[in-house]
Amino acid sequence: MLERIFPKALDNQFPGHKIALYVFYALTALTLWRSQHHLFAPDGGAQSIASIPLDTYSTNAAGTIIGIFGLWGLSQLIIGFIYLLAALRYRSLIPFLYLLFALEYAMRLWVGANKEIETAGTAPGALINMPFMIAGVVLFALSIWKADRATV
Repeated sequence: MLERIFPKALDNQFPGHKIALYVFYALTALTLWRSQHHLFAPDGGAQSIASIPLDTYSTNAAGTIIGIFGLWGLSQLIIGFIYLLAALRYRSLIPFLYLLFALEYAMRLWVGANKEIETAGTAPGALINMPFMIAGVVLFALSIWKADRATV
């Protein structure tokens, strides 16, 4: 099973169930879409999406938060490109990427519980962290589960 998570050779053979592959395509598109908003929205999505009350902060503090959201968007763009490369050329890497996805959302839960972020409302990220973590674990399992058919 470890070889499915850490393949010796990166190839285009996906070892798991097709549903995990198709959801990975959607996850790739979502990651690329989210990245562009954090990179290019005037507020980086900090107020317009995450409901951080930037207008109550000093100009410098708001600018810092917007800059951090922009950097987050850049990180998402890089992850999205890695997902895209895996989806198009290195499907054997998808189980490992699902494992990282599940770990990312588990850590988002931890950060949310241990690092306070002031918001004017409930940010969508706070609502999706648990469902995405659970989905990541399920999709990881489906991606390493030996399918009864030839690999995709």
